[in-house]
This record gives sequence, C-alpha cells and structure tokens, in this order.
Amino acid sequence: MNPELSSFPTATVDARTARAAARGRHVGTASRSGEGARLGALSPLGRAVLVMATLCWIIGLTLHVTELNVIALVLTVPLVVATVFVQGTAGYAVTVELRSQRVVAGARAFGRVAIANPTGRPLLPTCLDLAAGPATAQLLVPRLAPAEMCEEWFAVPTKRRTVLRVGPVRSAREDPLSLMSRQITWTKTQELYVHPRTVGLDEFAGGFVHDLEGTPSSTLSSSDLSFHALRDHAPGDDRRHVHWRTTARTGKLMVRQFEETRRTRVMVALDNLVGHYALDEEFELAVSVAASVSLQTLREDKELRAFSVDACQRTGNRRDLMDDYANVASTSELCFRDLGQKVAELAVGASTMMIVIGSRTTAGELSSVATRLPAGVRAVAIRCSVSTADAGDAGEAGDIREVRSVAEAGGIGGRRSVLGRLEVVSVGSLEELSRALQAVTR
Repeated sequence: MNPELSSFPTATVDARTARAAARGRHVGTASRSGEGARLGALSPLGRAVLVMATLCWIIGLTLHVTELNVIALVLTVPLVVATVFVQGTAGYAVTVELRSQRVVAGARAFGRVAIANPTGRPLLPTCLDLAAGPATAQLLVPRLAPAEMCEEWFAVPTKRRTVLRVGPVRSAREDPLSLMSRQITWTKTQELYVHPRTVGLDEFAGGFVHDLEGTPSSTLSSSDLSFHALRDHAPGDDRRHVHWRTTARTGKLMVRQFEETRRTRVMVALDNLVGHYALDEEFELAVSVAASVSLQTLREDKELRAFSVDACQRTGNRRDLMDDYANVASTSELCFRDLGQKVAELAVGASTMMIVIGSRTTAGELSSVATRLPAGVRAVAIRCSVSTADAGDAGEAGDIREVRSVAEAGGIGGRRSVLGRLEVVSVGSLEELSRALQAVTR
C-alpha cells in the first residue's frame, strides 16, 4: 500500500523516515469495522436514470404503451443491481494510531494505518480516504487474503499551531455503472493538538520575587516570615514575639515586627483582538510569548491565571495549558475594554501582570487597562511586532516615553518604554523574549 499523502498541504512524506521516527509505543488509537456506513446515494447519472424509469413506468402503464414499459424495465434493472451491489460490505478492520496526539508547531506528526482482513474470504483491492484537517490522503489497499494485514506510516506536517482532526478513514463503494455509491466510515476522529512554539526563560520573574514563600510587601505584620524590626510592646501583642534579650537590655518589653509576605501570583493576559495585529505571524508570535511566560510560571510553581479577551486558559497542568493555547483564535466580536474588565476582576491578589499585545494596540487602550490594576501589582506589557523597525509606534506621540533600548541593556533588539504604571517591551521574535524580560527586571 502506498498512500498518496502529497494531498496534504505542503506535505513531503518519506515512508521510511516515518517508520523509523514512529517506532515505539503508540497512543491515540481509533478503530472500527465499518458499522458507520451511510445508505446508498444516487449519483447524478443514477438520479437521471431513476427519473426516466419512473416517467416511463407511469406513462407506459397509464396509456398501455408497451415500448415505454420495456424501456422502464431496462432502466430499472441496473438500479436494482446497483442497490444490491452497494449494500455489500468488504469487512475490513481498520485501525489508525497516532504516535503522539500533541506536537509542537513545525514538527511532523507521525501515525500508522493498519488494514486487516478478519473474514474467511479474500478481499479485493480498494481505496480508502484518510482525512487530516482540510486535506485528504488516499490509501491504496491491495488484495488481502484471509487474516492478512497491511499497514502504512504517514506524516502530517504542522506548520502552525491548531487542533487538527485526523480521521475518519472512509471508503466509497460504487456499482460498476456509477449509478449509486455508499460511504463507509471505518474509524473515529482523533484530535491532534499542535502546540505553539515556546522558549525557555531563565527565572524571568527573578526581579519580582526574592524569597521562597512570596514577595515582600510594604505592609507590616505582627506575625510572618520576613523579620523587619523591633518595636515597643502594645496591648494585644502576642507574647511569643517578645524579644527577651532586647527587653532585658532596655528594661521594657520589645516585640518583633515582620514584613507581610504574599504568595506570588502571576497573571498572563493575551490580547487576541484581530485588529491589533498587522500580520498573522504577529499574532502567532503573541500566542507563543504568552505560552512561554505561562509555562515558565508553572515550572517555578507559582500561581498562574492565564486568559485572553474571550476565554480563560486552564492552568492545572502544562498539557491542559498548551492545549488551550493551541485553541486560541483571534476575535473581532469584543473590544479591549473587555480585557480591561477581566484584568480588574482577576488581578485581585496578583503580584505580577504580563499583558501580551500586538503592534496596533494603542497607548490609550493600554492606559485603560493600567488604571484598573490594583496597587502593588508589577505590570509589564510585551508588544509583539514582527517588524522591529516600527517597534516604537505603540501609540500616540508622547504617550510612551522611551527609557532605553533592550540592546543597550544587554538585549538583542526591541525597545523598552514606560506608559504610566506599565513597562512596555517590544520583541520581534520569540528568541528575543528571554533577554527582553531580563532587561525589564533590572
């Protein structure tokens, strides 16, 4: 069997390479035995023959025209034979296995199609169709003896993040005159998650958090982990916090005072409004940036809230998070105020806010979000612009004040600016993200 997988968009498939890369444990199995068959459907030729046969029968029997009855009989016989022919079943057992149901954009997803003959009679050659997203590949099945099986590896190119539906495998059974056909579904549909590209970040939040338990705040507490100073005893103070050595030296009760710490909570907001991105590649870069920051937050065991204008991403584990980012799509039904409303609702208790925006997001829109942030939240806007030549055009003139370029701070391109309480950094590629965030934390 030699499947014509060139029907996949820009697919270049080497069956031997696919076999070598796909050795090992297989997951994502879908198999059936053709119970999903559709009833026979007439082709355009079959419909014309049926109409002519019906008219001949009606006129011939009504007017007693023998010639028309003979013509009607001649036309009816092929329809009956076609009906009997397409009702038969070949009895294949088809299995589709994906090596992995999750790949990163740019990698190829490998899979295997196995066709077996579980019947006690030989099965004639046939052609099966394997769907993968909008494309379809043809699988040529040779003659199979009883209990014989054939298989073929296939590879699906994944240039961009998406959720592809692989399968089902179908076949169309036709009569020799192509009057009638019947489509048989042999397998179920499987989902192939194409995750966005991400880049590792070296403790990007190191400038925000300085201890293991949380980030110190300016609020003083009588009981916490971060010691601040000693003060005079006041009514109601817990005696466990009395510093006895200082009390003995000064002759009056002295108690320890602490800085109140809070658990680090990172929020990642993705602006997915279609009008805020000049190119599709720019939006894909923004999704990769948001996914990279979110993944690093989970690696550091920090609390994470990730969301876009129209959805919230699951943050329980990395797999669910990346599955949701694979599903993120740009929208034009909402506006940037909706993102600001989400920020106001979810930013309570947050310590760090990362907003990923496009090159056409204006300074006025960013300001509307910045004004909704609670006090004490460190906010950074990451502006994604594929063309770094216009990286400084984030908004109206005078709204964003350039501080210094990331290159001057040891980075590799883009610009760092401030907009009120927001620090704005621009990146033109995913590789610039780590150095840009290091410059922000300085």
